[in-house]
Amino acid sequence: MHGPLTVLGIESSCDETAVAILRSENEFDAPEILSSVISSQIAIHREHGGVVPELASRNHSVDLPRVIREACNLAGIKPIDIDVFGATAGPGLVAALLVGNSTAKALALATGRPFVSVNHLEGHLLSPFVRRQGGPIPHLGMVVSGGHTLFVDVRGVGDYRLLGRSLDDAAGEAFDKVGKMLGLPYPGGPEIDKLAAKGNPEAFDFPRALMKEASANVSFSGLKTAVLYTLPKLSASGNPADLPEQTLFDLCASFQRAVVDVLVKKALFALRVSGHDTISVSGGVSCNAELRCALSTACKNEGVNLILPDFDLTTDNAAMIAYVTMLKSRQNLFHSLSDDVDPNLKLTTELNRAKTSTHS
Repeated sequence: MHGPLTVLGIESSCDETAVAILRSENEFDAPEILSSVISSQIAIHREHGGVVPELASRNHSVDLPRVIREACNLAGIKPIDIDVFGATAGPGLVAALLVGNSTAKALALATGRPFVSVNHLEGHLLSPFVRRQGGPIPHLGMVVSGGHTLFVDVRGVGDYRLLGRSLDDAAGEAFDKVGKMLGLPYPGGPEIDKLAAKGNPEAFDFPRALMKEASANVSFSGLKTAVLYTLPKLSASGNPADLPEQTLFDLCASFQRAVVDVLVKKALFALRVSGHDTISVSGGVSCNAELRCALSTACKNEGVNLILPDFDLTTDNAAMIAYVTMLKSRQNLFHSLSDDVDPNLKLTTELNRAKTSTHS
């Protein structure tokens, strides 16, 4: 599709109900984000210490109509003004995915517009380029979120080669699980980041797995277990609530430093394998202050370009889904309304589901 294009994207893969509307005059200029609305369920799931799938899908169903109306009102348009509708198809919680995906298909059917099925990971992967002129460039993409840690050779939109991944817990998952061990509110990642700023990152010598291995794979389960085994040694009760305040700060700082050390080293290794001179970082963990600082320093020392997403594009959002929808629309890559969601959708096979359409 050429010329001006207005797209609406829906994200509902986990516990964020999000809708965004983007407009682009052509394929070279960065799109304008007309609206990006997110209804968070963190307060709901915090009571349970993590996301409850049934609650997530139920609240998506309740919140989505209102969020769509708000996004349209902020953008000053109606659904009939949208050229293409897109929604996350996976990976994620299947019932949650169905809510957003089915709604976008219904809007596409009602308006006679095409539909794009979006891989959630591709949304994260390309999110650092949403506000950049010219769109994505070949680079090494590092996705670090609650559910995934991936190192991807990005050769073009839809042309991806997986170079490394977490063999067990994702980085964000490790942050949240350790946060729960320490008695911190859900989600644990932002809480650890905040408390770590007051601690000594060398107070505890936590393991850094696979650092000597010539691969871009990472592992955080051993690190998580090390924190678990350390806690009983620090208080007679083993209860994190009984820890001295400074000890809690030091634990957070030492754990976070171990994660960051691994991510930075593996990112630089993957970059060399890819042959690119640019790294992008995306996903919820990409807003971690120490990770951003350490990567900036390492990339400067290596003479490497670093592209970081704006903070509003780091966690789950619909602007990144709308952006991928727009990029695919420019290539006339649309999906059938009969295509199903896939909770285990792989990033490197997503394009196999796309079809060249006659829409123009």
